[in-house]
Amino acid sequence: MIFGLFVLAPRFPHQSDHESLDRAHRAILAAESAGFDSAWIAEHHFMPYGVCPDALTFAAHALGATTRIAVGTAVSVLSTAHPVALGERALLLDALSAGRFRLGVGRGSPLVDLEVFQRGLPSYEEGFADGLDLLLRTMTGPTVSGDRWFPFREVPVVPAPTTKPHPPLTVAATSPATVDLAAARGLPMLLGMHIGDDDKRAMVDRYRQSGGPEDAPHVSAVVAHIAESREQAVAEVMATMPGWLRTGLAAHVPVDGRPRPSRDPEAYARLLCDLHPVGDPDYCAEVLDRSARRTGIGHVIAMVEATGDPDRTLKTVERLGAQVLPTLRTPAVSDLGKLA
Repeated sequence: MIFGLFVLAPRFPHQSDHESLDRAHRAILAAESAGFDSAWIAEHHFMPYGVCPDALTFAAHALGATTRIAVGTAVSVLSTAHPVALGERALLLDALSAGRFRLGVGRGSPLVDLEVFQRGLPSYEEGFADGLDLLLRTMTGPTVSGDRWFPFREVPVVPAPTTKPHPPLTVAATSPATVDLAAARGLPMLLGMHIGDDDKRAMVDRYRQSGGPEDAPHVSAVVAHIAESREQAVAEVMATMPGWLRTGLAAHVPVDGRPRPSRDPEAYARLLCDLHPVGDPDYCAEVLDRSARRTGIGHVIAMVEATGDPDRTLKTVERLGAQVLPTLRTPAVSDLGKLA
């Protein structure tokens, strides 16, 4: 199994933005020391759900502070970015990190972000596929020209791509349409922590039925928290996560008159505890092993900031590395060909 960190940098009640970012940064450093393979950083704007507004900037900082671990974005929001600028920055990080950078992109949500960055709803509702194709053309090079959303003359791509056919690119998929879009381009999917194994397996099956490669290196996000027992771990998460979700979800401001996303914070926190490895080390290893076999996805990234407590976050990272990963990396589990 390939195992990574999923960094949201959530701001829990009574925390500052800087405390949240410091906890996230320290978690990445701890993950490299603990033997994790990757760390992926989320991007959000104008809300405490996550206080990193530029995943690429955070990724660049993390790449400079580490030496081995792969660092990616989960995700950079394509609907509010210029695809060429995003592609140039990805190529730059790929070159400077000797191939340790991973770019993950997604459509995002129909939030006020579209208004602030002057992209508008059409770029979200109609322009994602074109934006992804423009990004791919940039990352492939050697030249790139515009489209109907970004009309411009042909220009050279600098720095020139060195990873063939392009640096690793993953697409966040939350709908059948995006699954089909990723499959048509042969790009692996990032599947979120809000759904369980059966739904993830269904998306992998649809991806293959839509012509996507059988061996696409999809990525699955989970919540992970370790304590001395399943009961203690759940109690620790439930004591704090609903408060973060309550303020974080309430801060989602739609760009138009559509209703805000609606989830009950207590019920959603409990759902995440039930879907994912929240418990003692043996329980977490069992859940991760079973999930990999059910979904066919051998790259898992764990959101470990579920309590908001920096000490518990670092302890979970350390225990995942020392007590869970060795079990998951036995030959019977790490043979990704058998997972499908």
